[in-house]
Amino acid sequence: MSGALRVLVVDDHELFAAGVAAEIIREDPTIEVVARAHDVATALAAAAELRPDVVLLDVHLPGGDGGGGAEVAAGVEELRTPGGLPVRALALSVSDAEEDVLAVIRAGARGYVTKSITAAELVSSLRRVAEGDAVFSPRLAGFVLDAFRGSAPVPPSDLDLLSPREQEVMTLIARGYTYREAGASLFISDRTVESHVSSVLRKLQLSDRRELMRWARDRRMI
Repeated sequence: MSGALRVLVVDDHELFAAGVAAEIIREDPTIEVVARAHDVATALAAAAELRPDVVLLDVHLPGGDGGGGAEVAAGVEELRTPGGLPVRALALSVSDAEEDVLAVIRAGARGYVTKSITAAELVSSLRRVAEGDAVFSPRLAGFVLDAFRGSAPVPPSDLDLLSPREQEVMTLIARGYTYREAGASLFISDRTVESHVSSVLRKLQLSDRRELMRWARDRRMI
Protein backbone atom coordinates (compact mmCIF):
# COMPACT_ATOMS: atom_id res chain seq x y z
CA MET A 1 0.00 0.00 0.00
CA SER A 2 1.55 3.28 -1.09
CA GLY A 3 0.40 6.77 -0.18
CA ALA A 4 -1.56 7.78 2.89
CA LEU A 5 -1.92 5.23 5.67
CA ARG A 6 -4.40 5.67 8.53
CA VAL A 7 -3.29 4.24 11.88
CA LEU A 8 -4.93 3.92 15.29
CA VAL A 9 -2.36 3.72 18.11
CA VAL A 10 -3.46 1.77 21.20
CA ASP A 11 -1.36 1.75 24.37
CA ASP A 12 -2.27 2.37 28.00
CA HIS A 13 0.87 4.46 28.52
CA GLU A 14 -0.08 7.84 27.08
CA LEU A 15 3.48 9.14 26.84
CA PHE A 16 4.60 6.06 24.91
CA ALA A 17 1.58 6.21 22.58
CA ALA A 18 2.25 9.88 21.86
CA GLY A 19 5.91 9.12 21.19
CA VAL A 20 5.11 6.28 18.79
CA ALA A 21 2.62 8.46 16.93
CA ALA A 22 5.17 11.26 16.60
CA GLU A 23 7.95 8.92 15.46
CA ILE A 24 6.00 7.20 12.71
CA ILE A 25 4.72 10.52 11.38
CA ARG A 26 8.25 11.96 11.47
CA GLU A 27 9.51 8.90 9.59
CA ASP A 28 6.68 9.01 7.04
CA PRO A 29 4.57 12.21 6.90
CA THR A 30 1.99 10.46 4.68
CA ILE A 31 0.90 8.42 7.70
CA GLU A 32 -2.10 9.81 9.56
CA VAL A 33 -2.55 8.80 13.19
CA VAL A 34 -6.33 9.05 13.33
CA ALA A 35 -6.55 8.63 17.11
CA ARG A 36 -4.90 7.19 20.20
CA ALA A 37 -6.73 4.83 22.58
CA HIS A 38 -5.71 3.61 26.02
CA ASP A 39 -7.83 0.53 26.76
CA VAL A 40 -9.92 -2.19 25.13
CA ALA A 41 -13.20 -0.28 25.12
CA THR A 42 -11.82 2.97 23.68
CA ALA A 43 -9.78 1.05 21.11
CA LEU A 44 -12.79 -0.92 19.84
CA ALA A 45 -14.97 2.21 19.77
CA ALA A 46 -12.35 4.23 17.88
CA ALA A 47 -11.73 1.41 15.39
CA ALA A 48 -15.45 1.01 14.72
CA GLU A 49 -15.91 4.74 14.21
CA LEU A 50 -12.74 5.62 12.27
CA ARG A 51 -12.02 2.38 10.36
CA PRO A 52 -8.23 2.83 10.15
CA ASP A 53 -6.02 0.80 7.85
CA VAL A 54 -4.04 -0.58 10.80
CA VAL A 55 -4.63 -0.77 14.54
CA LEU A 56 -1.22 -0.68 16.22
CA LEU A 57 -1.80 -2.16 19.65
CA ASP A 58 -0.08 -3.20 22.84
CA VAL A 59 -0.72 -6.73 24.08
CA HIS A 60 -1.51 -5.87 27.70
CA LEU A 61 -4.44 -3.45 27.86
CA PRO A 62 -6.89 -2.70 30.65
CA GLY A 63 -10.66 -2.99 30.35
CA GLY A 64 -12.86 -5.15 28.17
CA ASP A 65 -13.54 -8.76 29.04
CA GLY A 66 -10.00 -9.57 30.09
CA GLY A 67 -8.62 -10.31 26.64
CA GLY A 68 -6.35 -7.27 26.35
CA GLY A 69 -4.76 -6.81 22.94
CA ALA A 70 -6.13 -10.14 21.77
CA GLU A 71 -9.65 -8.88 22.44
CA VAL A 72 -9.00 -5.78 20.32
CA ALA A 73 -7.48 -7.86 17.50
CA ALA A 74 -10.52 -10.14 17.49
CA GLY A 75 -12.89 -7.19 17.67
CA VAL A 76 -11.56 -5.41 14.57
CA GLU A 77 -11.42 -8.48 12.32
CA GLU A 78 -14.85 -7.88 10.80
CA LEU A 79 -14.32 -4.14 10.24
CA ARG A 80 -13.60 -2.66 6.82
CA THR A 81 -11.82 0.56 5.91
CA PRO A 82 -13.67 3.27 3.92
CA GLY A 83 -12.03 1.73 0.86
CA GLY A 84 -13.48 -1.68 1.65
CA LEU A 85 -10.28 -3.39 2.80
CA PRO A 86 -10.03 -5.27 6.12
CA VAL A 87 -8.89 -3.32 9.15
CA ARG A 88 -5.63 -5.02 10.17
CA ALA A 89 -4.07 -5.33 13.63
CA LEU A 90 -0.35 -5.20 14.39
CA ALA A 91 0.89 -5.87 17.93
CA LEU A 92 3.71 -3.71 19.31
CA SER A 93 4.82 -4.86 22.73
CA VAL A 94 7.77 -5.00 25.09
CA SER A 95 6.83 -8.64 25.72
CA ASP A 96 8.34 -11.40 23.61
CA ALA A 97 6.70 -14.17 25.67
CA GLU A 98 5.40 -17.00 23.53
CA GLU A 99 1.98 -17.01 25.18
CA ASP A 100 1.48 -13.29 24.47
CA VAL A 101 2.53 -13.61 20.84
CA LEU A 102 0.39 -16.66 20.10
CA ALA A 103 -2.67 -15.27 21.89
CA VAL A 104 -2.81 -12.10 19.83
CA ILE A 105 -1.99 -13.86 16.55
CA ARG A 106 -4.67 -16.48 17.13
CA ALA A 107 -7.09 -13.63 17.84
CA GLY A 108 -6.48 -12.22 14.38
CA ALA A 109 -3.49 -9.85 14.45
CA ARG A 110 -1.42 -9.91 11.26
CA GLY A 111 1.89 -9.40 13.01
CA TYR A 112 3.84 -8.88 16.20
CA VAL A 113 6.89 -6.67 16.68
CA THR A 114 8.74 -5.71 19.83
CA LYS A 115 9.31 -2.19 21.13
CA SER A 116 13.01 -2.37 20.29
CA ILE A 117 12.02 -1.82 16.64
CA THR A 118 13.24 1.30 14.85
CA ALA A 119 10.86 3.91 13.46
CA ALA A 120 11.74 2.95 9.89
CA GLU A 121 11.14 -0.74 10.60
CA LEU A 122 7.82 0.07 12.27
CA VAL A 123 6.63 2.13 9.31
CA SER A 124 7.60 -0.71 6.96
CA SER A 125 5.74 -3.19 9.20
CA LEU A 126 2.61 -1.02 9.23
CA ARG A 127 2.56 -0.78 5.44
CA ARG A 128 3.18 -4.50 4.98
CA VAL A 129 0.40 -5.43 7.40
CA ALA A 130 -1.97 -3.01 5.64
CA GLU A 131 -1.22 -4.90 2.43
CA GLY A 132 -2.09 -8.22 4.11
CA ASP A 133 1.41 -9.51 4.86
CA ALA A 134 2.26 -11.22 8.14
CA VAL A 135 5.08 -9.42 9.95
CA PHE A 136 7.14 -10.58 12.94
CA SER A 137 10.29 -9.49 14.68
CA PRO A 138 12.97 -11.99 13.56
CA ARG A 139 13.28 -13.81 16.90
CA LEU A 140 9.53 -14.33 17.13
CA ALA A 141 8.87 -15.70 13.66
CA GLY A 142 10.54 -19.05 14.39
CA PHE A 143 8.45 -20.11 17.35
CA VAL A 144 5.25 -18.79 15.75
CA LEU A 145 5.88 -21.08 12.78
CA ASP A 146 6.84 -23.94 15.08
CA ALA A 147 3.68 -23.48 17.16
CA PHE A 148 1.35 -23.60 14.19
CA ARG A 149 3.27 -26.33 12.40
CA GLY A 150 3.58 -28.49 15.50
CA SER A 151 -0.12 -28.78 16.27
CA ALA A 152 -3.12 -29.91 14.34
CA PRO A 153 -4.69 -26.86 12.72
CA VAL A 154 -7.79 -25.60 14.47
CA PRO A 155 -10.48 -24.80 11.92
CA PRO A 156 -10.76 -20.99 11.89
CA SER A 157 -14.54 -21.21 11.63
CA ASP A 158 -14.65 -22.98 15.01
CA LEU A 159 -12.61 -20.57 17.13
CA ASP A 160 -13.90 -17.53 15.27
CA LEU A 161 -17.30 -18.32 16.76
CA LEU A 162 -15.97 -17.80 20.28
CA SER A 163 -15.10 -14.55 22.02
CA PRO A 164 -11.64 -14.30 23.65
CA ARG A 165 -13.22 -14.85 27.08
CA GLU A 166 -15.17 -17.88 25.82
CA GLN A 167 -11.92 -19.34 24.48
CA GLU A 168 -10.27 -18.88 27.89
CA VAL A 169 -13.17 -20.53 29.69
CA MET A 170 -13.37 -23.34 27.12
CA THR A 171 -9.66 -24.13 27.55
CA LEU A 172 -9.88 -24.34 31.33
CA ILE A 173 -13.05 -26.45 31.35
CA ALA A 174 -11.58 -28.76 28.69
CA ARG A 175 -8.57 -29.24 30.98
CA GLY A 176 -10.87 -30.47 33.71
CA TYR A 177 -11.29 -27.33 35.83
CA THR A 178 -14.53 -27.04 37.81
CA TYR A 179 -16.66 -23.95 37.31
CA ARG A 180 -15.39 -22.63 40.64
CA GLU A 181 -11.73 -23.27 39.74
CA ALA A 182 -12.12 -21.67 36.33
CA GLY A 183 -13.88 -18.67 37.85
CA ALA A 184 -11.13 -18.22 40.44
CA SER A 185 -8.47 -18.43 37.76
CA LEU A 186 -10.19 -15.82 35.57
CA PHE A 187 -11.52 -13.67 38.45
CA ILE A 188 -15.14 -14.14 37.43
CA SER A 189 -18.09 -15.80 39.17
CA ASP A 190 -19.15 -19.45 38.89
CA ARG A 191 -22.39 -18.29 37.29
CA THR A 192 -20.49 -16.33 34.64
CA VAL A 193 -18.35 -19.38 33.86
CA GLU A 194 -21.49 -21.50 33.52
CA SER A 195 -23.00 -18.93 31.16
CA HIS A 196 -19.86 -18.93 29.00
CA VAL A 197 -19.76 -22.73 28.91
CA SER A 198 -23.40 -22.87 27.78
CA SER A 199 -22.59 -20.37 25.02
CA VAL A 200 -19.51 -22.35 23.94
CA LEU A 201 -21.43 -25.63 23.79
CA ARG A 202 -24.19 -24.01 21.76
CA LYS A 203 -21.80 -22.34 19.30
CA LEU A 204 -19.72 -25.48 18.80
CA GLN A 205 -22.83 -27.68 18.67
CA LEU A 206 -21.64 -29.89 21.53
CA SER A 207 -23.91 -31.46 24.12
CA ASP A 208 -21.81 -31.56 27.29
CA ARG A 209 -18.40 -31.02 28.91
CA ARG A 210 -17.22 -34.49 27.90
CA GLU A 211 -17.73 -33.69 24.24
CA LEU A 212 -16.01 -30.34 24.78
CA MET A 213 -12.96 -32.09 26.26
CA ARG A 214 -12.86 -34.50 23.31
CA TRP A 215 -13.24 -31.58 20.85
CA ALA A 216 -10.29 -29.73 22.38
CA ARG A 217 -8.16 -32.87 22.69
CA ASP A 218 -8.74 -33.80 19.02
CA ARG A 219 -7.37 -30.38 18.07
CA ARG A 220 -4.41 -30.73 20.45
CA MET A 221 -5.49 -27.66 22.37
CA ILE A 222 -5.01 -29.37 25.74
